[in-house]
Amino acid sequence: MAGRRVGKSVVDWAAFVERVPPNQKSQFNSLKGKFDALNVRMSQMPEQAATPNWAAYKKTVPVAGLVDKFEKEFSALKVPYPADTQSDHINKQEKEMDVMAADFVKASNERIAKYTQEFNKLESMIPFEELTIEEFDEMFTEGKKMKEKYPWWPHINLAEL
Repeated sequence: MAGRRVGKSVVDWAAFVERVPPNQKSQFNSLKGKFDALNVRMSQMPEQAATPNWAAYKKTVPVAGLVDKFEKEFSALKVPYPADTQSDHINKQEKEMDVMAADFVKASNERIAKYTQEFNKLESMIPFEELTIEEFDEMFTEGKKMKEKYPWWPHINLAEL
């Protein structure tokens, strides 16, 4: 009975071990060992619980009707399996994380494209040793603005120093 329910939630241990940091390998191995031991114990249990031999009890119990009463109560007994209240929440979080990861990948690709463009611009320009001041000001306009605002060297507000 329990073996089949445990088998439904299969853990991908190969993918799990790739995400475990080296300093937590011993804890991971301990967790996997406990899971394997529990899984073996659960798989050894029968699918259905053993039913009592009511005929043998009727022969040995002297009180008439007592075994019938117990048999009726036993057959009426239903042990409820606890309802899964967390899977929906976990699946919702997983979907949110997938969206966040996709947004991060998209933003990262945009940053990569921007930095690649800047890198290509720097690669294609004349070496700094061969640049004139006018060419430098044309390529890097932020420095030119500082020179216009503060014409004397060091081209920044001295109060900010």
